[in-house]
Amino acid sequence: MQTPSLIVSDGHGNVFDIPGLQMAARHLNRRLVPDEKELLPMPYGSSLYELPDRIAIGYDGHRRKFIPVTEYNGKAVWPVAAFMAPAYTHLYHAAFTKKDKTSPLPLFAYTAVGWREDNFWVCGIRVDKDIRQDAAHFNLELIEQGAQKFLAIFPENRLVRHLVDHCVRTYHCPAAQNMVMERWECPLPTSPSCNAACIGCISKQESGGIPVTQNRLTFVPPVEDIVELAVRHLETAPSAIVSFGQGCEGEPLLQGDIIEAAIRGIRKKTKKGTININTNASKPHIVERLNKAGLDSIRVSLNSAKPDFYNLYFQPRGYDFPDVLASLDVMRRYKKWISLNYFIFPGLTDQPEEITSLIDILKKYRVDYIQMRNLNIDPDYYCEKLGLNGSTGPPVGMLGWMEQIKKAVPWIRFGYYNPPKENW
Repeated sequence: MQTPSLIVSDGHGNVFDIPGLQMAARHLNRRLVPDEKELLPMPYGSSLYELPDRIAIGYDGHRRKFIPVTEYNGKAVWPVAAFMAPAYTHLYHAAFTKKDKTSPLPLFAYTAVGWREDNFWVCGIRVDKDIRQDAAHFNLELIEQGAQKFLAIFPENRLVRHLVDHCVRTYHCPAAQNMVMERWECPLPTSPSCNAACIGCISKQESGGIPVTQNRLTFVPPVEDIVELAVRHLETAPSAIVSFGQGCEGEPLLQGDIIEAAIRGIRKKTKKGTININTNASKPHIVERLNKAGLDSIRVSLNSAKPDFYNLYFQPRGYDFPDVLASLDVMRRYKKWISLNYFIFPGLTDQPEEITSLIDILKKYRVDYIQMRNLNIDPDYYCEKLGLNGSTGPPVGMLGWMEQIKKAVPWIRFGYYNPPKENW
């Protein structure tokens, strides 16, 4: 089957393909034409982004070479990338080059995309069958009705007010929208501060060079507000999960006392559902306290299984990579569910040395689940900050990565979301 053609933008929101040029993909610093097995129709709910001050790259099949494309029919054009809907993981980045002194792109994932048979095609794979954030299941009118209902049920609950006004209505967060629809996973943000300075943090950028995609929580909710919301959700929602640690906050373990008290309060009122924490796992002693209180599962964020790359991305303050591993050890001792929130960056994630390091961690701590989350960051900026030049060995491709992981760690499962207890 013919490879999808290259698509570009005219700089004014109009996207079109260039016949005769095939789409190109980027795998770290290597350019390639994707195989058919690496393509799928762009999922419903995905977005297209124009990449200003950058040069599109296409593949000329007749000349058998990759070529820069700066204009078409005498007019300037810009590269285009896809931001895929939740539950999908990208296999390659869009191929482009940046101009000199170009500002980093906003914090999104930039997936290779092309055009074929009246449809956009992307380099990606669906890694989770769960429909909890599929765009087809979100009706804005019903969501607003749910938001008003929640404000009426919890008139004095500041956490609910924050989730409705900021997360549901302003940022259209799918997790918060699911909360007011009384289904699946409910977010419980608690921490306005953090002990890491991640270069890809979506809620706070200290340098000011990259715009954040959402503002961070500015207060610590009281225990009673957390318990009130969580208990109702766990008692009423199907496949109910409540999760501390969201993209709109800092590190939840910094509010260990609040969360411990909240978990105890929740479990005094209900034994239903799953209590989860999404965290950088920097404080194993707090993780131990939360386990004793009744925590069910943990999702630990990693961009790499190697300490050097981890430190360059997370820029930890007051903790180090061994603390993260110690938290995994705590969870395993308590026989609780362990997920990795693994930031996928094709070209680094699938390098041989990286795979070996990850397998060692998966085996040592018997990790249950890998959530394959696209790393939302400008690929050039990330490569610059981590010093990525491909010198650690040729990557095997993300499909090959999945095969090698599954072969070495046969119990591991791949997905995108925190699974409820009944799906463990």
